[in-house]
Amino acid sequence: MNQAERVTLADLERAAAEVIATATASRWTLATAESLTGGMVGQTLCAVPGASAVFQGGVISYASSVKAQVLGVDGKLLAERGSVDPQVAEQMAAGAARACGAQVAVSTTGVAGPQPHDGKPVGCVYLGIFSPRGVRQIERHYTGDRAAIRAQATWDALKLMTEELQG
Repeated sequence: MNQAERVTLADLERAAAEVIATATASRWTLATAESLTGGMVGQTLCAVPGASAVFQGGVISYASSVKAQVLGVDGKLLAERGSVDPQVAEQMAAGAARACGAQVAVSTTGVAGPQPHDGKPVGCVYLGIFSPRGVRQIERHYTGDRAAIRAQATWDALKLMTEELQG
């Protein structure tokens, strides 16, 4: 989907259905760690019939203290770089997999606005993905209002999960 296009609920529902179908076929379990999306990824996955067969759960880690205490993100990293950081995204994803007992986990951290945060501009987002193949992150820069940025991040998180599940 072109970033300039507005992500709709129907788009998210289709993307989530693809994640659940692919995870079910792969027999891999899923988890989420969400900051800026505040549970949108997990909620979208849970809306799919059959999600309970593969979706283990998620952590909404809006505060840095939750990122550190629940997900195991390095406190020194958070203090030095802030929560909007590629390594934080990777550690969040790994922490979600560990906390939820899942094989594949995605994370979202970034700035939905209206103000910059941790020295990063509005629209700067990092998505982390963890699986048996390893951990990595991608950086995105979205435009639009707070709702649009969160929807775009949710879309990309779902697509990232599908790509990882497909190998």
